Amino acid sequence: MSTNGVPSGPVDAGLRVDPVAAAAALQPLLREHAARGDSDRAVPAEVVRALSDAGIFRLLTPKRYGGQEADLGTLTGVSEVLGAADGSAAWVAMIISVTNWLACLFPDQAQEEVFGADPDARVTGVAAPTGVGERVPGGWRVTGRWSYNSGAPYATWAAVGALLKDENGAVADQALVLIPASELVMEDTWHTAGMRGTASNTLVGKSVFVPEHRVLSVPTASEGVYPRTNREEALYGASFGPMLLLCLLGPLLGLGKAALDAVVQAAASKPLSFTVHGRQADSVGIQLQVAEAAMKIETARLHTHRATSQVDQAAAAGPLDYPARAHLRAQAGYAARQILEAIGILLDAHGASAFAETTPLQRIWRDANTAARHAGLIPAVGLEVYGKTLLGVNERVSLMV
Repeated sequence: MSTNGVPSGPVDAGLRVDPVAAAAALQPLLREHAARGDSDRAVPAEVVRALSDAGIFRLLTPKRYGGQEADLGTLTGVSEVLGAADGSAAWVAMIISVTNWLACLFPDQAQEEVFGADPDARVTGVAAPTGVGERVPGGWRVTGRWSYNSGAPYATWAAVGALLKDENGAVADQALVLIPASELVMEDTWHTAGMRGTASNTLVGKSVFVPEHRVLSVPTASEGVYPRTNREEALYGASFGPMLLLCLLGPLLGLGKAALDAVVQAAASKPLSFTVHGRQADSVGIQLQVAEAAMKIETARLHTHRATSQVDQAAAAGPLDYPARAHLRAQAGYAARQILEAIGILLDAHGASAFAETTPLQRIWRDANTAARHAGLIPAVGLEVYGKTLLGVNERVSLMV
């Protein structure tokens, strides 16, 4: 079938292949088209088609709908491999995969509407409550503008945030609502320095009817209470905030690895100007910088893998408690900062040529610095959340924990 002009592969495509191996097989294609995606401000259609055919978008979709029903660790590994080739493509793949997971927290009727007729459904989303819902019989009338919908041109559904108001106009709840992409208008607003290929444009809805079964309370979900029917599907018992935040680190880890590989490869032949060194690799200064950057990337990876393993292992038993989730929120921001610092060191080592338009290093730098500024990865917020917990300060500053 065709989804917004991008043909989808057969439901079972890629499912018999290890997901990380399938992602690695896509790296040459992603590298080939990365510059075009950057200049066109959208991941090329052939890349989206290849991601779909490889089953990447269905990593976290239930097996009962033809998905892989993998876990957060697998998604992180896949998006890291993709990110080493193209940060934007990895980000789109990760966002659609995890928002498909999010759609499976809704009541069963909503899941059936999204995936029942289209196992290759692609859900994008914005958690910020920049919409308003007014109560009507059977549901809500929702109006809003939702920015930064990564992969919006290729989405079939959107999960977007809204403040739900009661009959008196008072805010009754903060929710995510599922809306078919066909009922929303996309505005081309994603004009950025980095992650340009994600096409994270603005979706606009005006008085869109959302039935009650397509509404998910965010405060309730943040505590691990979901309105879906309980099944033997451990993945959908995973903690809400950690799933939606830790997944962001995969593409960043890939970008860090790509920067390290590029600088190491160049150092074997690139001279260190104004020194006696005919190649950078012979300089103790360069050796120290490369080693420090590699350790920072390794630190980020260790934090990420420890955190994702904790989320995956706890999923079957139910949601993690708040102190554990606060620690994970801090780890996410800390890991992102380590990657940015590593890339900065690597570009210092490589030199001014890193910023030539002909080298991928400048795109890696732009992409990483844009992605790491995602609201869910702000280090100061994560450290505040964790610090309050350590000090016994009973004040919650974010629902995304």
